[in-house]
Amino acid sequence: MSAGAGSFVNPGRSASRRLSRAAAIVGVGHTDWVGDWTRVRNGEKPSDSYGYGAIAFRAALADAGLTRADIDGVIAGPTTAYERMSEVLGINPRWGDQADAVLSVAQAVTAIETGLAETVALVYGNDQRSAQIQYGGPQAMGGDAFLSYVYHAPWGLTSQGALYALTFQAWKHARGFDEIDLGHIAVAQRAWASMNPNAVMKKRITLDDYREARYICEPLRLFDYCMINDGGVALIVTTAERAKRLAKPPVYVQGLGRRDLNVGATSLEPRLTEFYLPAQQDCARQAYDMAGFGPSDMDLFQVYDSFSVHVPLALEGYGYCEVGGAGRFLREEGIGPGGRLPTNTSGGHLSETYMQGWAHQIECVRQLRGECGERQVPECRHAHYTSDVAGKAVSIIYSR
Repeated sequence: MSAGAGSFVNPGRSASRRLSRAAAIVGVGHTDWVGDWTRVRNGEKPSDSYGYGAIAFRAALADAGLTRADIDGVIAGPTTAYERMSEVLGINPRWGDQADAVLSVAQAVTAIETGLAETVALVYGNDQRSAQIQYGGPQAMGGDAFLSYVYHAPWGLTSQGALYALTFQAWKHARGFDEIDLGHIAVAQRAWASMNPNAVMKKRITLDDYREARYICEPLRLFDYCMINDGGVALIVTTAERAKRLAKPPVYVQGLGRRDLNVGATSLEPRLTEFYLPAQQDCARQAYDMAGFGPSDMDLFQVYDSFSVHVPLALEGYGYCEVGGAGRFLREEGIGPGGRLPTNTSGGHLSETYMQGWAHQIECVRQLRGECGERQVPECRHAHYTSDVAGKAVSIIYSR
């Protein structure tokens, strides 16, 4: 039988629909970010990356009510090797990999749905501050090995901060965005952090504080930059069926989306020209289609925020406001406590902790479980996390 235009079925869409709510996060854990920050500032070395991951893993197991024997899959964060992390944790998984925060969740869901594993531990540890990792300069992230920095070195752009400053300079002119409006992000996230006992930076700031802060790389100021701190995070993901039998309310992976912009990605060109917008819009369509709902249904927005610039780009790219409307949205609608769209409610990378997107997943889980105390978003049902880095736009939608 020949296939007519009306008989074509998109296999990707069918597969993604099967993945919706096929797996759930049932345990979360992390290290003592505030204590580790203080100890490192005092010249101590609390742990290495594997040790931080192991501490977080034990906490996540306890949160889930599981044991190491229940874990048959491991995904290690990119600062550590999967094989060595499994050895340190005392696990002999039948399946595993290495991935960043958002892709590790997507890979775990896929592995569970395809039967490669039933219960997967996602483990991240990073001793970036105590190890004095450089994110700028001639040896940034290992020098020649990290090409996205090296390609810009002849022009002096050897740090992410310089590259995002250039991105924001171009974007604010293209969109008519007032530079000071970026301060609403830093102020809002610090307000959320002030209510978070796990946040490193809790002291509230005002828009005047933001305006008076020094430029690090103009037009980005001190409060536009993430912290650099040690720590670890772990998540336990299992089947939807098994999740229902555990003590904590399951948090389901409702939607997933990914779109890459590979041309020029190693030199970070997509963030400097199209500002990720085409990738974000396509990623949004995928995630919303898989979830069965869109931005108007979200109770919580979590954005990878190594720099504050990520937030307005994501607001426009994922349909929370019109393209060119992020400044007005931040001023008039708001993303802080009492605002229309609670965003980075833990304080994010700017104020809670810099765990390269991993801590954002914990905040999604705790908000959907209703465990966030003073900063709890009322009746939180759906949470959207997005990460836009190095040419990739990736999204996860979580639901209770």
